Amino acid sequence: MSEDASAKKDEINFNASKNEQGNPFLNMLFNIFLPILILNKGTQVFGAVNALILALAFPLGFGAVDWWNRKKTNFFSLLGLINIALTGGFALSGLTGFWFAVKEAAFPALIGIFVLASAYTSKPFIQSLFLNPQIINVNLLKNRVDAAHRQKDFYNLLKASTILLSLSFVLSALLNFLLASRIFQPLDPQLEESLKSGMLNEQIAEMTKWSFLVILLPSMAVLILVFAYLIRGLRKITGLTLEEIIPK
Repeated sequence: MSEDASAKKDEINFNASKNEQGNPFLNMLFNIFLPILILNKGTQVFGAVNALILALAFPLGFGAVDWWNRKKTNFFSLLGLINIALTGGFALSGLTGFWFAVKEAAFPALIGIFVLASAYTSKPFIQSLFLNPQIINVNLLKNRVDAAHRQKDFYNLLKASTILLSLSFVLSALLNFLLASRIFQPLDPQLEESLKSGMLNEQIAEMTKWSFLVILLPSMAVLILVFAYLIRGLRKITGLTLEEIIPK
């Protein structure tokens, strides 16, 4: 890679972080939590196929609205569609047990790969997650980085933080597989479809319940540590205090 190309890669577009992937909490709500809740609880009310269609409508609709507003693909919605399609598709196909454990591990693994790959681009994922005016004083940060000519150090910090963040999804994938292997048990093919559907829904609900404790809490702990690492690096590069970096 030439010096000019390398320098261009190390330049961070601070404005991109304002509108990169939207609000991360709304993304999680509409692309993951609500669709999974509908699959878990809505099958008995709407039927398996209708519940799947309704669950898919959330990430599809959210992604469409987001694209209309930003003219960019929302990767959270894309991953949400894949996750819901696999979950509902497995249920409709009669796949149980081991295959659901694989699916539960594959989803965070896919996110982890996406996050890791972004670390080697000009827009590491950590920039989209944390580097926005709702969390960080972006303008002040940009001015200090430019004044100190520390753009390369700043980029390397974002890259390292993004790589560390990807490890949280590796942890999530491992915990997902171990937990799902215990919860998703093979169902007797001789059972009536209504009984199998009910038992599978119970297993999905059990997985959702325990995943918050066994998976979400460790992943959130890693996320907090990564954020602390990022803030510590920003303070060293810019000389700013914590109160200056994170506005009240």
